[in-house]
Amino acid sequence: MPPTQAESVIKNIIREIGQECAAHGEIVSETLVAFMVKAVVLDPSNGFNMDRTLIKSDVQKLVKLCVSRLLDRKNPSLDTIKMQVYFDMNYTSREEFLEEHHRVLESRLGSVLREITDNRACAREELESLYRKVVSYMLLRSGLGSPTDIKIVREATVPAILQEAIPATTQHIDSQLQIAQDLAYSYTAILEKVTKNPLMSKELQPYMLKETLYNVRQYEIFLQIILSDIITCAQEVEMMIKQLGAQLEQLKMTVKSKTAVPTSQVFPIFIALSSLWTSFQDETVLVSVLSNLTAHLEQFLGAHELLFPEKVMQDLLNEVTVKTDMYRMKEHMEDRVHLVDFRKQEWLFPETTANFDKLLIQYRGFCAYTFATTDGLLLPGNPAIGILKHKEKYYTFSTRSAAYSFAENPEIYIGLIREKAKKNAELIQLLELHQHFETLIPYSQAALRALPSNSLSHWMKDVDKHIKPITKNESSTQTDTHILPPTIVTSYEWNEWELRRKAIKLANLRKKITHSVQTDLSHMRRENCSQVYPLKDTSTQSMREGSTGVPRPQIYIAGLRGGQAKTTYGIRVNLTRAVDET
Repeated sequence: MPPTQAESVIKNIIREIGQECAAHGEIVSETLVAFMVKAVVLDPSNGFNMDRTLIKSDVQKLVKLCVSRLLDRKNPSLDTIKMQVYFDMNYTSREEFLEEHHRVLESRLGSVLREITDNRACAREELESLYRKVVSYMLLRSGLGSPTDIKIVREATVPAILQEAIPATTQHIDSQLQIAQDLAYSYTAILEKVTKNPLMSKELQPYMLKETLYNVRQYEIFLQIILSDIITCAQEVEMMIKQLGAQLEQLKMTVKSKTAVPTSQVFPIFIALSSLWTSFQDETVLVSVLSNLTAHLEQFLGAHELLFPEKVMQDLLNEVTVKTDMYRMKEHMEDRVHLVDFRKQEWLFPETTANFDKLLIQYRGFCAYTFATTDGLLLPGNPAIGILKHKEKYYTFSTRSAAYSFAENPEIYIGLIREKAKKNAELIQLLELHQHFETLIPYSQAALRALPSNSLSHWMKDVDKHIKPITKNESSTQTDTHILPPTIVTSYEWNEWELRRKAIKLANLRKKITHSVQTDLSHMRRENCSQVYPLKDTSTQSMREGSTGVPRPQIYIAGLRGGQAKTTYGIRVNLTRAVDET
């Protein structure tokens, strides 16, 4: 079948299933429907032949089975599949998330940034408008917003918020993880009891014990992944707080009480502080996303309270010993594999293998032999017993006897696990069996209408080409005015007379003398000082002293006081001595 025709068939089928579910009040995503379609096709109990042509009745049967399973609200298996699809669509690695967050932020602020960089403001009003744009960009880029908003002011204390949010989130995840582990230990103990007593199997079949165990184990794995990311965030925040303190101390030592600081000294510190601030914001957003993801995962545990209320659990756990995973490992810590019993297989032990803790264990570390022989019971494997290396893959076991039995013929048990996964599609992701069931990789953009004479095998092979889900998102593009940097030579002149004028000017400058003039606007721009020699007191000495004295004039006028007569007559008398008398 041509690829375009196969894709059309897939789209039509999934669209019809989605419409049927919507008609019954259940809104399902295309990714979930696509996963369910492939799970139903691969389940042997449904009777779909992969090599037979796909006829109209097959399509109707496929749609009916998928709708029936998607509408079963009391099925832990469906809850597990929904949980897996939701986690795959909303979780990404730390590096990819931060990269996407920065990309979205830059795309949103790209237009504002271009308005600033392309601005050629000259007038005062234009410069004021440019300044407002720069301030707006800084507020949007930093994520602060309006400084009058109390929430914004509170966000300015990013390290303090992180120091409160991370422990609170960690505590919540730990509590949820403890609840999930307690449920898993209880379900495992009950299933062990059922395994030893086959008569109880028929009585407990309606409770779907194994499906509930898979559900809670998957929830536990997702919580551990999120908790690991939260711990990484805590380590990053602790390191950045130390760097922030060091940068602030360096800034304080650089500035001190100076009235002016060179830009070359203080500007790199500001750049480092800005980078730390952005990192704090990234960690805040990441912790918020992980916290929301944890809260949304709780909705996929509803079947536990419906199927196993407290009274039912008490009855099932009667005379049953509940063991934790750590207790099971300690029970068989000394029960190790003997290398002399195996000549062809390769076994790895902690004391003889480098990076022993970093080995990628198959089936997420659960015992392969127990799962294959008990029709799906999950028991944690104990690496201390020994890790079997088979075809470049590593397997762990709960007991030494299980390791010996599996090592005799591993392919038999691997096949049994594969067949069990076909019946329970949630095991594909729970046990990381994607390499065996690549056709079950979920992807969107598919859905209804079957075409006759279509082979299921060809149809599923065409689906295999889609490795990752095709997600829908809104996007926009903008063409820049000038993609390449400008190559204008500002010194170029096309007018030869202008070139002649510049040449004459340069020639005249050779004979000119540079003068400087100090004006009222520039005389205070720098300090000037001049050095002078102060005036000295001088005197002249002669051989002898000489002086000349002349008589002092003394003239007396009598009668000025008047008398009895009305007329006053003054008499002038010269009393000056003669020169020779002096």
